[in-house]
Amino acid sequence: MHGSGPDSLTMMPEQSSLGFVLMRGGTSKAVFLNGSALPPIGNVRDSMILSLFGSPDPRQIDGLGGADLLTSKLAIIDPPSRADADLDYTFAQVSISEPAVDYDINCGNISAAVGAFAVDEGLVDVEGEMVRVRIHNTNTGRILVADVPIVDGAAAVEGTETVQGVPGTGAPIALDFSRTGGGITGALLPTGNPKDVLDTAIGAVEVTIVDLANLTVFFTADSVGMVGNEGPKGFTDEHISRIDSVKRAAALSIGIEPDGLIPVPSMVSRPSGFDSLAGGQVSADQVDLVARVIGGRPPVLHKAYPGTLAATTGVAALIPGTTVHDVVRRSRPIDDEIRIGHPSGVMSVRAAVAHRDDVWHSDMAVYNRTARRLAEGTAFVRRSVSTTPAAKNGASS
Repeated sequence: MHGSGPDSLTMMPEQSSLGFVLMRGGTSKAVFLNGSALPPIGNVRDSMILSLFGSPDPRQIDGLGGADLLTSKLAIIDPPSRADADLDYTFAQVSISEPAVDYDINCGNISAAVGAFAVDEGLVDVEGEMVRVRIHNTNTGRILVADVPIVDGAAAVEGTETVQGVPGTGAPIALDFSRTGGGITGALLPTGNPKDVLDTAIGAVEVTIVDLANLTVFFTADSVGMVGNEGPKGFTDEHISRIDSVKRAAALSIGIEPDGLIPVPSMVSRPSGFDSLAGGQVSADQVDLVARVIGGRPPVLHKAYPGTLAATTGVAALIPGTTVHDVVRRSRPIDDEIRIGHPSGVMSVRAAVAHRDDVWHSDMAVYNRTARRLAEGTAFVRRSVSTTPAAKNGASS
């Protein structure tokens, strides 16, 4: 990594050092590391990651973590293991309150940063004003594509793209997740149905399970006793418990471990107005549906809508019979654009689906994010902590 020292660990008496890059992608931030700088996959690797971030600790005061679900993220970059990719990218969600590193999801915000990172690190050939980066996301085993604008041979920073929840504007990076269908379960609709009824801890709940950018379970707000446009103060412990019960039931229904982060629970409702965390009022006519996501360890409300879920939501909204199709505005200003109202504002995704051979396919799942390199240098982790196997970890071992 440019300016970040050697890729391998440099041993010191009580600490280990490794080069890193800090990048913002959309409404998230992540530490970027070369996979070669880390121990082999397993508990010792996770212990080093936890030490690097300062977890578990609510302030992550002794590490690089930002004490927020959106800023406690890691991107591990390796050479491509597939001929149709330019690099391998492994996403890790580092828990703040628990000694856990989860690898069962991807982050759409950070995927945009991976595109910019690949350009600036010379991992792709740069010609012209736009470069297509083929990213193999190892979490899902699928290829996603990032179209990165170029200025003077580097990833562009300045532009007119607005991402609500991010100050100012930036250069748009277009991400297409249409090729990621079935990454976890082998099918876009894992159950084969646009809608299923699950027996949950709160009773029968209608859900739609979609496996696209991230394996997601969609359900309507009224099914868990909510309106749908609530902000953080509107979510009680009881509401979060109800949502978690739907997520766990969905996981069990498709043979997924219920204690993981997937399927990500997304609560959807018809267009309505709400106060944005970014400031100002979002009116009902500015959105085509409203969505809220609960996730992390412990589960909390996401302050913004994950890009991966935006792609998945856009596709689900176009498939008749899904819980998302039930609430989305039928008549929209642009036919293939779905405007999603989330706590920080509005996010748009362009989607297209087709029914071929009796199976639904995603033909387009595109949204724009901005990204920027924030810092690069050398990080230090305590050897006494980083060499001790993690007490609890995700899918790495």
